[in-house]
Amino acid sequence: MLAALLVLTALVTAAVEWLNWYYAEDGGYGLFVRTGWALLRALGFLVLIWHVWAGRPGAAPFGLILCMTTIFSVARLVVPKRGYPPLPGVIGFGVVTLLCLLVIALLYRSTGVAGHLSRPRARWVVDRDGINRKVVETRPQVAGWLITARVASFSYSALMLVACAVAFGPVFDGRLAQLPLVLVWLLLALGISYVTLFATYFLLKGKGWARLMLVALTVFVLVVHLPLCWWLLGMDGLVREGGPLLVAALLTLYGLWRAGRNGRTPATA
Repeated sequence: MLAALLVLTALVTAAVEWLNWYYAEDGGYGLFVRTGWALLRALGFLVLIWHVWAGRPGAAPFGLILCMTTIFSVARLVVPKRGYPPLPGVIGFGVVTLLCLLVIALLYRSTGVAGHLSRPRARWVVDRDGINRKVVETRPQVAGWLITARVASFSYSALMLVACAVAFGPVFDGRLAQLPLVLVWLLLALGISYVTLFATYFLLKGKGWARLMLVALTVFVLVVHLPLCWWLLGMDGLVREGGPLLVAALLTLYGLWRAGRNGRTPATA
């Protein structure tokens, strides 16, 4: 049932995004970039289906981040820069929100789904008996909120890159003075992806300094990204491009806090 719901959510999300593009009266380069990113995000539900079928514990936090950012992504497409959003877009946004909330509820409240995602998996191994399919533990159990923090922090770079792509629009329109700042923004977004990968790898290994590093990285991303959205894209860009990253940052910090509060941080290796 969860897999069918994910397919339905992906199809409805793509349909609502196309509907918003059809009704948009103030479309342009920025709307084109945001719509393209939203359509790619819809494909993320297909990736989530694979994680669910494979029984991966990371499916729940991945689904949480995907659903939350999808709601914000559709909302910033539906709301126009001027005037009121069209009624079909509002209805579509309501349907997408309902479907995403149902997905989150199944991932976190269904005992059947929780059992499916937490049970050991049989894998093909080579041992003295030859090639056999056995149940093996590939990694130690990690707190679910740590995985949530890791997945949420992975979205920093992608969200910054989308904002950078939108910021290139004014540059193409003749504001060449903004080009150096946009390029610095782009390089920071690319560099943050590697720093995040490094910090979260050791976070799951139980290193205390990795937790502090991820917190510092989150604060740095907010301090850099939000002002740049305001300076280069205006208040509208701050809401549309800064809002999703702010949500991802809050989920990261909340995940780190919950993992430490529950005392489920894996032991240091």
